[in-house]
Amino acid sequence: MEKIESFKIDHTKLQPGFYLSRTDGDIFTYDMRVKKPNTAPLLSNSELHSFEHMFATIIRNSEIKNDVIYFGPMGCQTGFYLLVRGAAHDRVIAAVGKALSDILAYQGEVFGRSAVECGNYMNLSLESAKRVAREYASVFTGLNIYE
Repeated sequence: MEKIESFKIDHTKLQPGFYLSRTDGDIFTYDMRVKKPNTAPLLSNSELHSFEHMFATIIRNSEIKNDVIYFGPMGCQTGFYLLVRGAAHDRVIAAVGKALSDILAYQGEVFGRSAVECGNYMNLSLESAKRVAREYASVFTGLNIYE
């Protein structure tokens, strides 16, 4: 079996940050790495889930909303993937920064926190989402390239 590209990255050297991890034509995959891989504590299920609800809603309502293809958590519990079609990197960086600020300023219920809207709505916590946003905002400095 051929090794996929993401497994070719040396995760022992990878640090938290914002990485362009893949380019497929006009589709850019960004690695929003919150935690250093294989180092405890990793993101909890509530942190992953809550941040996903908040960030996905905000980024899909941002100035790059028509370019967003996907946003979701990494199975390794260290961060998130953001897939965007065609948007310039500086616009994506600005939208991510604004989304983090919006999460930190938000007061109210987590977006989609109901049994009708979510399959595990009791697992959502605004404080969990804000905890991830605070931690990630401290390392989010702009675009890095995997090396």
